[in-house]
Amino acid sequence: MLLTAIYLVAIAAEAASGALMGMRRRMDLFGICFIGTVTALGGGSVRDMLLGHYPLGWVAHPEYLLFTVGAAIAAALLARHAHRLHGIFLALDALGLVAFTVIGCNVAESANAPLAIVVLMGLVTGIFGGLARDVLCNQVPLVLRRDFYASVSLLTGLLYVGLQRGGIAPGHATLVAVPAGCVLRLVAIRFRLGLPVFAPPGDAKK
Repeated sequence: MLLTAIYLVAIAAEAASGALMGMRRRMDLFGICFIGTVTALGGGSVRDMLLGHYPLGWVAHPEYLLFTVGAAIAAALLARHAHRLHGIFLALDALGLVAFTVIGCNVAESANAPLAIVVLMGLVTGIFGGLARDVLCNQVPLVLRRDFYASVSLLTGLLYVGLQRGGIAPGHATLVAVPAGCVLRLVAIRFRLGLPVFAPPGDAKK
């Protein structure tokens, strides 16, 4: 029940972030809804295909498609107020990232995947929707730049799995890992934390 509620909030948040980026690329309504849906459901779809987990989540529950499309349209209608909601959207995006990570780990565990694959599936679920969004919007994916993004997903997955291996119930592990991951992501945004960037010799860009 807890993961379901978190999942619905997460896909709404990610659909909204995708829709806003689509608007910045001057897409039409179909494009906005498409980008929002890919952002929200892309990571889970790739995870399920890698695990051989069929039917895919949105195929088994087509109402998720309606939910993401609705969230994308709502974000488009509220876009004129986006500057006022910037902080809220950052918080929702952080929640989406870590919530998808925990959900991905949980799905992989239910499939009896090895520990390394559990953490990897959490990472795939957390970042792949945003990666696909950025590629479709013709920009270098956030996950491949300096931003402390994929690292947050990886650390969240390790924390979630580690807590369970330490004897903590999955529900309680979720209540610890999700807030911890959100805080880490928001702190990284606030203080512009990130991994080192490697530039070719002679590149003057900082």
